[in-house]
Amino acid sequence: MDAPPEQEDSLPFLRIAGYLEAMQLNAPRVIEANLDEGFLLLTDLGTTQYLAELDADAGRAPALYGDAIAALVRLQERGAAYQSLLPPYDDTLLRFELSLFHDWLCTKHLGIEWTAAEEAAWQQCCDLLVANALDQPQVFVHRDFHSRNLMVTDIDSPGILDFQDAVEGPLTYDLVSLLKDCYVRWPADQVREWALDFYQHLDTSLHEHVDAEGFLRNFELMGVQRHLKAAGIFARLNHRDGKPRYLDDIPRTLSYIVELRSKYAELEFLFDLVETRVLPAVSGDT
Repeated sequence: MDAPPEQEDSLPFLRIAGYLEAMQLNAPRVIEANLDEGFLLLTDLGTTQYLAELDADAGRAPALYGDAIAALVRLQERGAAYQSLLPPYDDTLLRFELSLFHDWLCTKHLGIEWTAAEEAAWQQCCDLLVANALDQPQVFVHRDFHSRNLMVTDIDSPGILDFQDAVEGPLTYDLVSLLKDCYVRWPADQVREWALDFYQHLDTSLHEHVDAEGFLRNFELMGVQRHLKAAGIFARLNHRDGKPRYLDDIPRTLSYIVELRSKYAELEFLFDLVETRVLPAVSGDT
């Protein structure tokens, strides 16, 4: 890995790679490191992303997601020993991420002008989503646990990449990243089945904290926060970094929010904004 120190701090990668190795998860091991010059020699996890494998053969999904869910359960169980060493996924970070949708997608990309009433309604939605995240049991969170960062490997699949931004955060965050992926979409019934499978594998003490339906509510609202963040990041990648290809992923990403419209009346402003103003514009239907 070539990460010039003036552009990238490799120390978080180095530390978290060590945590994952101690948890016996399949992530790149650091063989040698020269942080002064930004070079790391790593073990290799091959070239087959989950996304490529799923695109080639959707019939592999049950096996691949079974492996990924098992790895995520292990990450949270064994990661309990390390999570306090991670930055917190706190109120400030959650609200900053939500601001990416507001500032970069709605305002910068689409030119939406917010009235005072709309700003107030937006803040109420943010309050609900942040409270949902902070009220969940806090665990070791990879923070980008999805099909482009999971590798199909012959032994102990999946291989896990891009973990340097790990935080201590909500129980459902990585699960929603995996199952409501910005790059590949599965039927809602299948997502629910996989989510409940994960729930059944949790320690019974967590079942005492939240029942299955409460867990699904946490999961769905966590998804709204993540998908708003991701859509904002995709717009930022276009305008700030000159990477327009991510704009094509915005409609899929926001479609997860729209499918919840009948379930959460308290987010009606957000559903209306996404469905009537944002999605038609980013889909080219204006």
